[in-house]
Amino acid sequence: MRSSDLLDLNEVLQHPGKKIAVEIQSDLGKDADLELMEPVEGCLEAVSTGNLLLLKGSFRGVAVCECARCGEPLETPIEFEVDEQFPVEGVAACYGMNDFARVVPDEPFELFHENSLMVDSLLRQDLMISLPMQPLCQYGWDGQCPRALKKPSNDNEHGRPEFQKLATIQEAGKPKKDLPK
Repeated sequence: MRSSDLLDLNEVLQHPGKKIAVEIQSDLGKDADLELMEPVEGCLEAVSTGNLLLLKGSFRGVAVCECARCGEPLETPIEFEVDEQFPVEGVAACYGMNDFARVVPDEPFELFHENSLMVDSLLRQDLMISLPMQPLCQYGWDGQCPRALKKPSNDNEHGRPEFQKLATIQEAGKPKKDLPK
């Protein structure tokens, strides 16, 4: 298992068609937005076509998410796929043209240092977009969650309190109905 953040892909880039597969285990470093209960594990394959660097892999881990209803922490199993393409410029060294192939950085944040992939950055990116939008505890939205019931409620006839003022303004602005004659 590999746990270093940099994965040297120069050999793949200089020899189009050559494929490498690497078992990876990573805690993804320190990130204030993400807490892992166990390291992310999986296998990453890399191959160059000469014009593109293709990365594919399957990963799994357990992250801590907050329940969308009650706010309690949840251990959430996460499985995600890596399927990325990066443009390559230059001529592969195996063709002997006094040049070498290199990944063209086209991401808004760094994923490569020269021809080495920053594994933690790539995995963090793909894991973050795989997190559930609204993770829920065992009670879900409809069950009687004891933690959600203990939270103070701002419910009133009009929903949120700031909208109650709007409702009274709307009532005041309605035209009065004519009384029958």
